[in-house]
Amino acid sequence: MAIPSVARRTISTPIILALILVALALLAVASGSRPFNQTIIDVFLRVILVVGLYIFIGNSGVISFGHAGFTCLGGYAAAWLTMPPMMKETLLPGLPAWLMALQLPFWAGAIFAALWAAIWAALFGKILMRLSGIAASIATFAMLAMINTIYSNWESVTAATSSVVGIPIIRTIWPYMIAAILAVFIAWAHAISRAGLALRAARDEPTAAAASGIDAPRERLIAFVISGAVMGMGGALFAHSIGVVTPDTFYLTLTFTTLSMLVVGGMGSLSGAVLGVVILSSLIQGLRWLEAGITVGTTTFAIPNGLQEITLGVVMILILVRRPSGIMANSELSWPRARPEKPGE
Repeated sequence: MAIPSVARRTISTPIILALILVALALLAVASGSRPFNQTIIDVFLRVILVVGLYIFIGNSGVISFGHAGFTCLGGYAAAWLTMPPMMKETLLPGLPAWLMALQLPFWAGAIFAALWAAIWAALFGKILMRLSGIAASIATFAMLAMINTIYSNWESVTAATSSVVGIPIIRTIWPYMIAAILAVFIAWAHAISRAGLALRAARDEPTAAAASGIDAPRERLIAFVISGAVMGMGGALFAHSIGVVTPDTFYLTLTFTTLSMLVVGGMGSLSGAVLGVVILSSLIQGLRWLEAGITVGTTTFAIPNGLQEITLGVVMILILVRRPSGIMANSELSWPRARPEKPGE
């Protein structure tokens, strides 16, 4: 099966997903609400991160608990590259002189952050991708703990557990939308490439794939590096969305939030990765509004604090009980195909 034919058959999926993301951006602009604008930016950031997870988990079948570590690498790289030199001298005195004096625009910082995360993904992956199953999952969590520990204690370079402030804040929605669409097309391009097809073959039929000469660790490493780069880009933009980074920003909460969105949407589906983010993000935001309270006339309706997490957990359980393979059931969005005409019609 030639790859160009696969591309022609599947190109509708990233186009439809891109149109959904564009529609969300236009909705945010039309609303004119800064809080709603920030909410949609958060959705785009989660799309980048969950799609980054899908590139590795969805194609390899190996659950990774460590990918939030690459967002940490990307977020701090953005801080090092884009903060004003005076702020770096005060907060991060251990940086090299050349890095201390450097100040790049946010988009250049995001590119270098993605490359920085990809380099470390290649180094870690060279060892970890020889493992499979639960051993690989535990090893990725160990990688996350290692990155978090280093960044939480390297005071002169990361400010340890203190907040690194002074990162330029980007409020406009378009860079985040473009990055989310780019992540979707990167994931699609990898999925239809020889590396992606080989990786899914090794996931579904490992014995047959090995007999066919597929090097499963090598294919897993390729996906690990690409997904690490996407996560690094997401981490950089995450830093620019709030202007502050700490190691715990990129630790367990982010890990399980993004994983839950991928699982609910469908781990084996790019469409599921995006729709899982949109659906759960909408639910999270709705519950936040209810916790803050909604005033109708002279009465304010509010749910108790903490009910958001309980409701979210119940909804996730119900979805997974009804559809164990996720909302999309490992299928993809595509254009409706015309019904072929029967003879005589």
